[in-house]
Amino acid sequence: MPSRSRDIAVLIDGDNAQPSLIGNLLAEAAKHGRVMVRRIYGDWTAPNMSKWKAMLNSHAVHPVQQFRYTTGKNATDIALVIEAMDLMYAGVIGGFCIVSSDSDYTRLAIRLQEQGLFVMGIGRSTTPESFVNACEVFVRTEELTPKPQPKEQAKESAPADWIPMVKNAIESAAQDDGWAHFSTVGTNVRKLYPGFKYQTHGYKGLSKMLESEPSTFQTRGSGTSQSVRLR
Repeated sequence: MPSRSRDIAVLIDGDNAQPSLIGNLLAEAAKHGRVMVRRIYGDWTAPNMSKWKAMLNSHAVHPVQQFRYTTGKNATDIALVIEAMDLMYAGVIGGFCIVSSDSDYTRLAIRLQEQGLFVMGIGRSTTPESFVNACEVFVRTEELTPKPQPKEQAKESAPADWIPMVKNAIESAAQDDGWAHFSTVGTNVRKLYPGFKYQTHGYKGLSKMLESEPSTFQTRGSGTSQSVRLR
């Protein structure tokens, strides 16, 4: 059972990650603790970083500038490693999520675990086994990418396209028994998906939304004591 009490630092290698998955990868990290640090590293003067810029504010991710002083050398890797070690020695973080498909982070993952810290990685299926095996948990980005649906199936499931988002919010808020308070789930939904609005999906609030899918969500209590868990 993942620990919900540890504080996690999500460190993203901007040269080796997909901007479109930022919400999903943050939600995945939140399943293993409270995401307290969100940083992405790269040379923000480079054209390849432009797609990230629109994502940063909406997901509260702090950009760290690292100029490429020498052609062919990845200064981003070095900057990420240095800050990870700084956080490790500060003693305020209980776990790390390293978002990259680069084997250069293998030694960092090993060192953090030697310090007794939780380490998870998120990267493509082509990520070298050395980095994958150096992490306690490794999630492939292909698992986070929504699979295309046939047109008829997509049309039928459209009213419930919010379910994966709410499930992520519940999983990151759940206690050891699987139950999560409504208030915490609502807060997590807003944090993980800042543009999420109940009205967009035809509901006035979280309670009505969850009650509409009894085969997926089980609720109990009322008022401020309401809670939910996945069936």
